[in-house]
Amino acid sequence: MNFKHKSVLLDETIEMLNIKPDGIYVDGTLGGGGHSYEICRRLGDKGRLIGIDQDEAAILAGSNKLKEFGDKVTIVRSNYSNMKTVLHNLGIQKVDGILLDLGVSSYQLDTPERGFSYKENAPLDMRMDTRSEITAKDIVNNYSEHDLYRIIRDYGEDKFAKNIAKHIVRVRSEKTIETTDELTEAIKAAIPMKIRMNTGHPAKKTFQAIRIELNKELEVLSKSLDDMIEMLNDKGRLCIITFHSLEDRIVKSSFRKNEDPCTCPPNFPVCVCGNQSQGNIITRKPIAPSEEEVLNNKRSKSSKLRVFEKKA
Repeated sequence: MNFKHKSVLLDETIEMLNIKPDGIYVDGTLGGGGHSYEICRRLGDKGRLIGIDQDEAAILAGSNKLKEFGDKVTIVRSNYSNMKTVLHNLGIQKVDGILLDLGVSSYQLDTPERGFSYKENAPLDMRMDTRSEITAKDIVNNYSEHDLYRIIRDYGEDKFAKNIAKHIVRVRSEKTIETTDELTEAIKAAIPMKIRMNTGHPAKKTFQAIRIELNKELEVLSKSLDDMIEMLNDKGRLCIITFHSLEDRIVKSSFRKNEDPCTCPPNFPVCVCGNQSQGNIITRKPIAPSEEEVLNNKRSKSSKLRVFEKKA
């Protein structure tokens, strides 16, 4: 299957990056290369793009999409959390812009054998990096009932988390849960029919929770933001596209802390903590997709773009 992924908030992100022809830019979630392609189109002979992705299919697709730009592009298979090391190995200390397009790609959702979708029956996988030994099957079958409840509650924000966890444990006690359909049936059994008929797919939130837990998505994001801001040149920008409230909350909080890191009590007349602002939040309110984009790409509906600009 070809790697297909519609780049969300494409025009808005490219505009917010403030691309300089001779600048160095990093796409930390390369995917199909849609955002990176538009960045490269705006680079001059001295400009450079570093594309990072942990998904082998994305590396192949991105490399093919960007091959016309030759030596301007360097693509590395890694997690964006390793960005500092990746850049150091390339002899780069500072960059002019960084982009993250978070979450699961259209390709990953639409490739049944990857196990991300509750709409297709497939082995329970959900690994963004297929080199990882642990899969969603391990979480579903080996986590305690309490831990399943915790991740479904916290990462899926599902009010039926407790009952879902209980049903999963009950089903797996009789037979190992191996496929997406088997997991979906266990989830359905935990939610009253009346509720299932009036809401979205009953498995959506649990699948999201397991995927986030497996790939450590929120942990990786929260630990990486300060480093990425530090890696920016003066006036360099960090653009992050999120798709659910948990990611957005982390980005919003980090941007606020980096803009105003003062820890002094409010009644202090002057700051004495010594913490210095790293820059400014460009988007006081996140940028949302246009009605036209949502119409053409339903997956863009929940997307938000937040932008931070570094200052010297």
